[in-house]
Amino acid sequence: MATFTVNGKDVTLEVPDDTPLLWALRDDLRLTGTKFGCGIAQCGACTVMVDGMPRRSCVTPIGTLDGASVETIEGIEGPEVEAVQAAWVGIDVPQCGWCQSGQVMSAVGLLRMNPAPTDEDIDNAMAGNVCRCATYVRIRQAIHDAADMLEG
Repeated sequence: MATFTVNGKDVTLEVPDDTPLLWALRDDLRLTGTKFGCGIAQCGACTVMVDGMPRRSCVTPIGTLDGASVETIEGIEGPEVEAVQAAWVGIDVPQCGWCQSGQVMSAVGLLRMNPAPTDEDIDNAMAGNVCRCATYVRIRQAIHDAADMLEG
């Protein structure tokens, strides 16, 4: 059993401690915005925030989350989120969209830690996020655009 918050709401789940957070979110809490991609923390589609830091939910056991705060794409808020969303729409980043919740979560995490990232900072922060449509150039530009919005 684990007790933690998800998008500001207290939850208690009676599932085995080794249950991945991804499946608890999708199956038990019906929050399906977080996507399954690879199951081994290599693609980033399942990225959520745990205590303010991006984390791959497919390999995060529920048993490690007692007292933690989890934010998913459905509940994440703040100026960085608004800027990333606007930048994503502004230059039409998504194609198929499968990776986008993880991309957005990673971009928000980056901007929360570094509001003026360089190309290298962006590449390093986003390296674990795979986009099958190869929109990496637009993703990098959108993160720069979001950072500019936050400055202005």
